[in-house]
Amino acid sequence: MGSRQQLERILEIDRQIRAKNYPNATRLARELEVSERTIYQDRQFLVDRLKAPLAYDRRRGGWYYKDPTWALPSIMITDGELLAFFLSVEVAQRYLGTAFEAPLRSAVEKIRMGLQGQVQVNLEELRTCYSIAAPPAVMVKREVLLDLHRAVRECLRVKILYYTASRGARQERIVEPYHLYNLRGDWYLVAFDHFRKEMRVFHTGRIEKWEVLREHFARNPGFSAEEWMAQAFSAERGNAPVEVVIRFDPHQARYIRERCWHPTQETEELGDGSLILRLRVGGLEEIKRWVMGYGSRAEVLAPPELRREVAEEIRDMLRLYQIKSHLPPNLSGNEKSCFTQK
Repeated sequence: MGSRQQLERILEIDRQIRAKNYPNATRLARELEVSERTIYQDRQFLVDRLKAPLAYDRRRGGWYYKDPTWALPSIMITDGELLAFFLSVEVAQRYLGTAFEAPLRSAVEKIRMGLQGQVQVNLEELRTCYSIAAPPAVMVKREVLLDLHRAVRECLRVKILYYTASRGARQERIVEPYHLYNLRGDWYLVAFDHFRKEMRVFHTGRIEKWEVLREHFARNPGFSAEEWMAQAFSAERGNAPVEVVIRFDPHQARYIRERCWHPTQETEELGDGSLILRLRVGGLEEIKRWVMGYGSRAEVLAPPELRREVAEEIRDMLRLYQIKSHLPPNLSGNEKSCFTQK
């Protein structure tokens, strides 16, 4: 707060000097509602740190610039503002992907070099005070993102060789790029796919070859990235949203109620401390993986097909462990039958 207020006072002092008001400490202290000592400290900052050619005119009783062409530095920010920018860059570097590490660090260094004499900041010292963990993201070439950004901006078609991980297959596609978004460090492209004749999501890290074509396309004016993403859960989006209902036991409910998992979510508190979470999303595969991560502390109540898929996955997992290590001998008959029934 103090640094920001000092900056505002310095700007006011400079304004009055350029207006030939010949301000002095007494008058400025009264106008800015601070002590004369504070104004003298601001004057010292102007002279010592900003190298202002400040002088006192005895006849007019105030300050003026001996060199009227002198100007305040074009960039004047506080320590707190530079720290905030540094942290935003550190976050961006990790969540936008390492392909941007070099240009991001270059931007910070240029700003730091331009602030010598105004705000002294040791970037390496800042890094000893703050640490931001990088998510496990798929590597993506910076050139891919830059070319896709241009294609989105200029409405240009792109030819891509895309690796579909679920099928283990590669296929050439012509796409019309609409939107890029980042999820936990991974970059995704929302585009109209000429092969599927519909909007699809492509992981940019699986684009093996690409060419921005000279062919323009007419963007659908009804497309809204916000509405599109509202139907997705994580990176998956199906065609028709369905209501997903999940019950979390009292222990896990403590953590579930802390976060916003989806824009459509609704929660219902139960008497025993458990919680029911309702979402409207399209595509259930990502939801299935997410809910299974909570093990026995989460139960899918709806839709029936998601509950069935989770149950089948659990049975498949049990078979895997039965084959490798057999069931523990202390399981009761009922427990064994519930694991082995089809």
